[in-house]
Order: sequence, then C-alpha cells, then structure tokens
Amino acid sequence: MYKKILLVDDSSTQRMASRMLFGNQPDYGLISACDGKEGVETAIRERPDLILMDVEMPRMNGLEACKLIKENPLTRHIPVILLTMRSEEPYVRQGYASGCSDFLTKPMNEQKLTAVIKKHLGE
Repeated sequence: MYKKILLVDDSSTQRMASRMLFGNQPDYGLISACDGKEGVETAIRERPDLILMDVEMPRMNGLEACKLIKENPLTRHIPVILLTMRSEEPYVRQGYASGCSDFLTKPMNEQKLTAVIKKHLGE
C-alpha cells in the first residue's frame, strides 16, 4: 500500500539524500518542507502517513513543530520521527516530551531508518 512521507529539513543535501533513498521504493511517496513552520502547514494540508523531521531548523524548530502537529486534531495521529545530530539525553527527553514517536541521530543508518519507518507505518 502506498504511503506518503513528509520530510522536514532545512538542509537541501539531506532532502536530496532522502529522495535518493526513497526514490527506488515504489511504496513510498516523499514530499518535503524546508523548516518547521512549512512542515506544520504541509502536514495539515497533505496529511502524510509519517513525518521525518530535523530538530534544528530556522523559523520554527522540530520540537515546536512536532508539538503543534500533535496538538492539532487533523494531524495528531501522524507518527513523527525526529532527526538530529544531538544525542545527549536532555535533547532526547525534549523530543519525546514534544510528542514524537521516535528519535534518531544523524548521520542516519539506512537500515535503522527503514526499520523505524516500517514499524511506525505498521508494516
């Protein structure tokens, strides 16, 4: 079954790498946003099946965006996987406190990312 994934990351390099990762997987469609504010707007408009979101971004960071997504009745059911370079315990705690479903550190291991996505999409 086709699943729509929203990638929210201010790094065009990261967005391109993710497009390459998901591009050869016919079961997934990737849409993207370049900061947290655009990510929240896109999540409400597109209603993706899953959101991959960077934490450190301009205009609105991933923690704030995740919190807004989880507060909105239209998007609260969507799993949000936060991605960050920071793996220190306080950051992980803040991530889960914002409502995220999972927390992964960059650089991402492709197999681990795929496994986490499949877990949250019920595959």
